[in-house]
Amino acid sequence: MTSWRTKAAALGFAMVMAAGAALAAGDWVGVWQVKDTAGQPFEITLGADGKATASLHKEMVGTWKETDDAAVISWKTGWTTKIAKEGEGYKKTAYRAGAPLDGPPSNSSDAHKVK
Repeated sequence: MTSWRTKAAALGFAMVMAAGAALAAGDWVGVWQVKDTAGQPFEITLGADGKATASLHKEMVGTWKETDDAAVISWKTGWTTKIAKEGEGYKKTAYRAGAPLDGPPSNSSDAHKVK
């Protein structure tokens, strides 16, 4: 028979593990500076609520989630943007509507978290 202490310890461990996963996703939350296809800087804001906005165009709104150690943003324009750790920094890759995310990106730039 399992003691209440063993059950409590298991529950505590599960809660710590779940909190760690939430913190990983929280690392993406904030404002990221990236560049557009013309090399002009703009900002992408990833909210804790899963919403994404960009300063490039007012139509650039969407949702994001952490997938395979990257923040993957699905824009209402149909484009998809990924921000992922690459070496010592971060990289932004953008894909046109319908383009596979495992294929070559339509655009890429460095990404820097500024807030």
